[in-house]
Amino acid sequence: MKEEIEPSDSAGTPPPFSGIRQILRHVGAALRARWGVGLLMLGGLLIEMAFSAAVPMTFKYLVDFAIVPKDEKILLTILAALVASLIVASVAGLGLDYLYAKFSTGVLNNLRWTMFTHLQRLSMNFFARSQAADIVARFSNDLTSLDRALGSALEGGALPTLEIILSAVLLFMLDWRLGLIAMLAIPACFVGPRVITPRASAAGYERKQNESQTASMVQENISGQSIIKAFSLEKSMLTRFSERIARQAVSSLRVSFLSSLIERSAYIGTLIVQVLVLAAGGYLAFRGEFSIGSLAAFQALFGNFINSLASFTHFYPTLVQAGAGMQRIQELLDEKPGVVDPPDAQPLPRLSQQITFNSVKFGYNPAQLNLNDVSFTIRAGESVAFVGPSGSGKSTVLTILNRFYEPDAGAVAFDGHAVRAASQDSLRSQLGIVFQESILFNTTIRENIRVGKPNATDAEIESAARAAEMHELILNMAQGYDTQVGERGGRLSGGQRQRIAIARALLRDPRVLVLDEATSALDAATEASLNKTLERVARGRTVVSVTHRLAAIVNMDRIFVMDQGRLVEQGRHAELLAFGGVYSKLWAKQHGFAITESGSHASVEAARLQSIPMLQSLDDDTLKTLADIFITERCPAGRDVFREGDPGDKFYIIARGTLTVWVNATEDGEKQIRTLDDGDHFGEIALIEDTARTATVRTSTDCIFLTLARDPFLKLLHREPKLAAAFKNVIAQRLAASGTILKSRPIPPN
Repeated sequence: MKEEIEPSDSAGTPPPFSGIRQILRHVGAALRARWGVGLLMLGGLLIEMAFSAAVPMTFKYLVDFAIVPKDEKILLTILAALVASLIVASVAGLGLDYLYAKFSTGVLNNLRWTMFTHLQRLSMNFFARSQAADIVARFSNDLTSLDRALGSALEGGALPTLEIILSAVLLFMLDWRLGLIAMLAIPACFVGPRVITPRASAAGYERKQNESQTASMVQENISGQSIIKAFSLEKSMLTRFSERIARQAVSSLRVSFLSSLIERSAYIGTLIVQVLVLAAGGYLAFRGEFSIGSLAAFQALFGNFINSLASFTHFYPTLVQAGAGMQRIQELLDEKPGVVDPPDAQPLPRLSQQITFNSVKFGYNPAQLNLNDVSFTIRAGESVAFVGPSGSGKSTVLTILNRFYEPDAGAVAFDGHAVRAASQDSLRSQLGIVFQESILFNTTIRENIRVGKPNATDAEIESAARAAEMHELILNMAQGYDTQVGERGGRLSGGQRQRIAIARALLRDPRVLVLDEATSALDAATEASLNKTLERVARGRTVVSVTHRLAAIVNMDRIFVMDQGRLVEQGRHAELLAFGGVYSKLWAKQHGFAITESGSHASVEAARLQSIPMLQSLDDDTLKTLADIFITERCPAGRDVFREGDPGDKFYIIARGTLTVWVNATEDGEKQIRTLDDGDHFGEIALIEDTARTATVRTSTDCIFLTLARDPFLKLLHREPKLAAAFKNVIAQRLAASGTILKSRPIPPN
């Protein structure tokens, strides 16, 4: 059974010693839990320490009572005792090494377990603000520092400390005057390290942070290789990485030098004291106040004393670096979960009547509400969808429903039972969730489906795969259900990953099927196929869907429309269209496009073009002409459509897909300012203004664009003065809003 390691209560303690105290706290907790092993190790230490002290003490008796008086019997007795002591100390040492290796390994494994267990308790807000590589670095680099310190703690810390104490006692027994001089070695050994340690500890912590940032950069580079190669960013990446490791090198140099300085300052101090002791001892022996044997014993003991101090000072920089790593580990352990079950949490009964949101308010940022006084009821067995513009709060509804975050105000209830008062497990056992990006674990298909129900039989897994229409596909694979899916499911297609995710959700036999943009990242043909599967498996269940693709939810029992964090409309598809509100406008934005099943060709209706502000004044014939000159372009997920500063010569309409808009707002990098999806358009300025792009546009999913290049458009403008005037006005407004002065540019002749 793993003993619990309590979070630190010294969160405000500054470097350098808080990390070291935390290490001692964890080691102490492990010793209390394994007190029997601790006593055995202490016994082994005492035996080794006694032998180390006994050897130099025999010099006095060998010289004064055996060698000088030529007493062979005493000589043989002393030597026999030394041999016997050597055998006992060696056996004790071997046992001590084994016990300590087992103990230190247990301490590290327990700490790993505690960290990983704590990680599972943390809420989504922690992961939203943390870098994955930084978390991983605490399990790798920081624990490695601690491993090195624990590995050498016995020989470099515990045993030298006991030897210092015993040697000091014996030195005073031999001669109190020389003993006092010898004790000067302690301050001489530790004054330098005491002064330097705060700087070394701070530098060590800084190096750990730099190592974490370097790891994050490498991870980002690996995951973004498609963009890097597509846009020939290798040199740019190398430049950034060179700057990154240069900063890391500076901090590493500082740590190495300060660590060496700790040892060097201690070494110089002890050398000075050694000279003083030798001089004083030699003077006392010269005057006959100290026997030759006592002087030899004193020098041998003092050598032990100095060596023990040297061992400890050599170990101390390792301990300081481990303390820096321990501080970062403790930062993780000190994180508090945002969602916790109350002490009296009860299991949530199976849903039978309704889910209710009652005046729910929530914001990821306290200064801004993402849900503002949202109330609704979903009847058991009903299929509902949440839609709305980007940032309207529709996905946040699912976040609260899944209890990834707690509402700031209001309540969520299942059949009148408050979700906040129930256990998280009992809530999530009723939910089967299919996310937009269904990340699979790097194991077999069978085990990835079994995630939905860890104790499921193979028959249950295959039944769920059949329901998700994946069984036959799996059997056609060389290793069937034992096929390895690769990291994040990378060996499977997007559609196959989603079907496994659906099977995983169905294996739970959920009361509520939650679909979070479950098909929006797929191509048109795969999406259509999966929508049919979802429609079939959803029968008899409560379905809660979030999507921006309205065509997929026209047959839902009810549609909830979100806007700026509020629920503004609800009803069936036809009712909402007739109402003429937000939903009607969203439908109009997405309506009017035709995409072939393969996604190779898209077209737009002339009437749909008229909803674009710059084209509103055109007649039907001109719009039809314009619709015919749009070209279909496709762009896979994770690519830059164009980057800030690139030359602009094209206008885009999104026929299908989602993308993000970024600007270089700070020295730290890009900042996302907007999300665009089906029906949105961008790039109008580039049609008549020979200016650089003012932002970077990046695809989040596979996208299909209808594009209009500058040259054919300018020719059309020349033929349509009304279009030219309207378009100039739109461009002027856009540029004025961004603080750019519109430069007049003559429209070339036809």
